[in-house]
Amino acid sequence: MTNETSTAHCSYAAKTVAKILLDIGAVNFRPEEAYILTSGWASPVYIDCRKLISFPRARRKVIELAARQVSDKAGYEAFDAVAGGETAGIPYSAWLADILDLPMQYVRKKPKGFGRKARIEGDIHEGQRVLLVEDLATDGASKVNFVNAIREAGAECKHAFVVFFYGVFPNALEELKKDDIELHYLATWADVLAVAEEGEYFPKEAIEGVRAFLADPIGWSKANGGKHD
Repeated sequence: MTNETSTAHCSYAAKTVAKILLDIGAVNFRPEEAYILTSGWASPVYIDCRKLISFPRARRKVIELAARQVSDKAGYEAFDAVAGGETAGIPYSAWLADILDLPMQYVRKKPKGFGRKARIEGDIHEGQRVLLVEDLATDGASKVNFVNAIREAGAECKHAFVVFFYGVFPNALEELKKDDIELHYLATWADVLAVAEEGEYFPKEAIEGVRAFLADPIGWSKANGGKHD
């Protein structure tokens, strides 16, 4: 199996976030008709983390878990600011900056075509230690784009956080490490599948279809219209 995360152990945070995503209808299983992700991969499953913005109690719990994990893994005084990636990362970065009592910024995918033509909105300065925040990660490519923008602005960015990491596409974490980026996340597809199966959220056929994808994501993606370099 090519999964980058273990299915043997589902932590409290992973199980809680997986259940929240399932309960609010953010998890979509569709093995019979592949989703084509922004990264180009084909997937039978899709997470819509944007739905969390409409569920105050659920999002509060997720942000509490996020703050705890980031502080435990990176350190309690590791950051000077939190930056959200346009656009899905912006609300998460605002909530996380608030609970961590840090300034907030956001990073554009590309410079706006007028005014300062800036990619970073908010107050950013030389040497500032910035945590990049997005809603989810597939292969991690978009994180490098945002981190590079932060670094080009003179700040330091070595850590990124997402609520959900697919955890199946090979070498994603290793590729990020090559760019000196450590990815922190709360749940993966292995976690969601375990909770979905235990709670009988989906028919057995859908569960088996997703399990086949997790066992061979590259083969499944290629067979279902995914685009690969």
